[in-house]
Amino acid sequence: MPLSQLVANLRWSWHAETRDLFEALDPELWRTCNGDPVQVLGEVSADRLATLARDRRFVRRLQDVVDDLEEYLSAPHWYQSLGPEAPATVAYFSAEFGITEVLPQYSGGLGILAGDHLKAASDLGVPLVGVGLLYRAGYFEQGLSADGWQLEHYPSLDPQGLPLKLLRQSDGTAVVINVPLPEGRTLFAHVWRAQVGRVSLLLLDSDIEENAPAERGVTDRLYGGDEDHRLRQEMLLGIGGVRALRAYCQLTGTPAPEVYHANEGHAGFLGIERIRELTESHGLSFAEALQAVRAGTVFTTHTPVPAGIDRFPRTLIERYFAGFGVPLEHMIPLGSESDPTKFNMAHMGLRLGQRANGVSRLHGHVSRGMFNYLWPGFDQGDVPISSITNGVHAPTWTARELVEMGTQASSQGDPVEAGGEVHFDGVDRIPSGELWSTRRMLRGRLVEEVRRRLRDTALSRGAAESEVGWTDSAFDPDVLTIGFARRVPSYKRLTLMLRDPGRLRALLLDRERPVQLVIAGKSHPADDGGKQLIQQMVKFADDPELRHRIAFLPGYDIGMARYLYWGCDVWLNNPLRPLEACGTSGMKAALNGGLNLSIRDGWWDEWFDGQNGWAIPTADGIADPERRDDIEARAIYDLLTSQVVPRFYETDRDGVPTRWVEMVRHTLRETGPKVLATRMVRDYVQQLYVPAAGSSRAMAEGGYGAARTEAGWRARLLDHWGTVRVAHVEATGAGDTPEIGSTLALRAEVELPGLTPSDVLVQAAYGRVDDSDGLHQVTTLPMAHEHTEGSRHWFSATVPLERTGAFGYTVRVLPHSAHLADPAELGVVATP
Repeated sequence: MPLSQLVANLRWSWHAETRDLFEALDPELWRTCNGDPVQVLGEVSADRLATLARDRRFVRRLQDVVDDLEEYLSAPHWYQSLGPEAPATVAYFSAEFGITEVLPQYSGGLGILAGDHLKAASDLGVPLVGVGLLYRAGYFEQGLSADGWQLEHYPSLDPQGLPLKLLRQSDGTAVVINVPLPEGRTLFAHVWRAQVGRVSLLLLDSDIEENAPAERGVTDRLYGGDEDHRLRQEMLLGIGGVRALRAYCQLTGTPAPEVYHANEGHAGFLGIERIRELTESHGLSFAEALQAVRAGTVFTTHTPVPAGIDRFPRTLIERYFAGFGVPLEHMIPLGSESDPTKFNMAHMGLRLGQRANGVSRLHGHVSRGMFNYLWPGFDQGDVPISSITNGVHAPTWTARELVEMGTQASSQGDPVEAGGEVHFDGVDRIPSGELWSTRRMLRGRLVEEVRRRLRDTALSRGAAESEVGWTDSAFDPDVLTIGFARRVPSYKRLTLMLRDPGRLRALLLDRERPVQLVIAGKSHPADDGGKQLIQQMVKFADDPELRHRIAFLPGYDIGMARYLYWGCDVWLNNPLRPLEACGTSGMKAALNGGLNLSIRDGWWDEWFDGQNGWAIPTADGIADPERRDDIEARAIYDLLTSQVVPRFYETDRDGVPTRWVEMVRHTLRETGPKVLATRMVRDYVQQLYVPAAGSSRAMAEGGYGAARTEAGWRARLLDHWGTVRVAHVEATGAGDTPEIGSTLALRAEVELPGLTPSDVLVQAAYGRVDDSDGLHQVTTLPMAHEHTEGSRHWFSATVPLERTGAFGYTVRVLPHSAHLADPAELGVVATP
């Protein structure tokens, strides 16, 4: 049945015409089902379907949508132009995926990002397969008590009522994955498949009859349970996920993945399982299998603070992996850290992934500093962690009216094909009045949604029907609307805006130029500190004098978020810099013409340009957190009072705030193309997936002969590295007063006992020197091998003098192999 075909593919979650079609089945039912086509199709009457089957216009429309989907699934896209170097399959592992509110398998930004990654991969034709877990109670549904305390409700999700299909064997029986546990127990799981456009998403489910009660509960809740519970979840995700992939590829004929992308450390055990596979199937040693696995593994860290990293007791790891098939004496060092009693999942991710990245330029810098100690002897800038700035899926998050107006049209072509360097200049052709009226319409739509939710929330908190009439006139479609919605850990500072309640009240209640605030967010169920912040905000917003201008809305999810991104004029973000890895909510607002008012953290640090919003000054050097909060809150109030509010209310004779609309236009034109998830996925493909596929293929050559050779080389090099020494460096040619444009001839004597010049890379490093002889703004240059006497070797290079001021140089020796992705990879270096 064509309707079933459309329901089965989650492309409907971002494809407007498909959603229109489902709404046409029964508009009232569509509304009461909150736009869930699975539920609509299950509840629409047979009579209604029979009537539509006789409606030739509807049948023709249905066929058009089906044909469009089939073309989308089969036609070549950007990825198909890349040629044979691109991997045939990429596996993408994540603990959470935010595709649609109908499939609540996400808690916040990490899951939404993973969902957008899959959708953008589908749009680009990237042969991605997602791997995650199916949580039978999701994260949680949020409510509020009468006194404003967060309440958690865990719905029981039936996979049969979700847009999922059970992965079955050719004989019709369910595929069953198993993961070994201690004491001879086994964790079993079924595999559910969600189709996200062209991308399959495999979700493992332990709530099956084959399991004992304790194991049935492993996939009960996202981020729930104690350390033992979390470890079993992550073993199922990593180990079970690889096994689910094997079954899926065998059943569907999908090529085995050449690249494995671990989105955060939760999925780190996927590398351990792949090492076990290779030692058993090809007789590789641990070291040899490690080379093969690392080559094709990409690790993305989203964590800017050590406290955010998963760490398990070493004894727990030893208990669970004692008989797994990977020697503990080799496995435990992968997760080692300064505390010998802990096993660090991020450290394992970095050691198992030959390529690693942070999720914004600033976060890459923070990550290199945070993990610097894993590469001793290297400067922070040399740590091999790159960055790819996150993006968001425009068709999911942009208001349809804006797209149809042409706000994402470009005369320079497709931003993906052009490398993201285009502008959405179609917005320049939209008259200011038309752009402004559409923004007002979207604000009005948000106001209607806020009123509905305020009423429902008041009733759920114990108000009587006679007490909720005020919600009918709460908020105003002509008032400057500010949004703040995200998870509620302390560093995101939900209550920073409450530092001076008097100033906030004055902004909200100003008679001529008022402001209204829409706030939402969930705190982790175990985080009482976060819940207290929510309670403070709710109590402030409960004030009868203010409640028509400020609201905290419980139940934050994808469905609510869309209204906020569409309708808010300003998106407020005030994290404690630099603790926001990226922060994609402001990107979604920008795609809808929202202006960001944000601390320069995450993505805003690199893409704030002075015309797409406002940067809140930070008090980075202030050690006292209370004083810092006071200073930065005051900066928010000052910006609102002196710049944001006046610009919004300063209108021309037609009632259009022309300077504000020009900022909206600029944001849509310049920031829009940068924040696209298609740009992000293209960057992953070109910078990480294609190189990782090349490395993976090289390691597998000759029955993994290259992996064996590389492991032997590494062992030999590390055995002898302690004797590598830069014995002498001499420089000639610069004279007493070096001048710009002159050169310096460097010559170094390097001792390499047990090694050859081809085993190393000798570099001249030069730059500005400080009073303590430290080098800054360093440039490196390879030095050529001149001649050899025994274990002593001479290398030379000509260094150009390119800058004025104090100049310094040194020589360093690094490992060299054609299979290294970065010379710092092994974490060893020799200097004079």
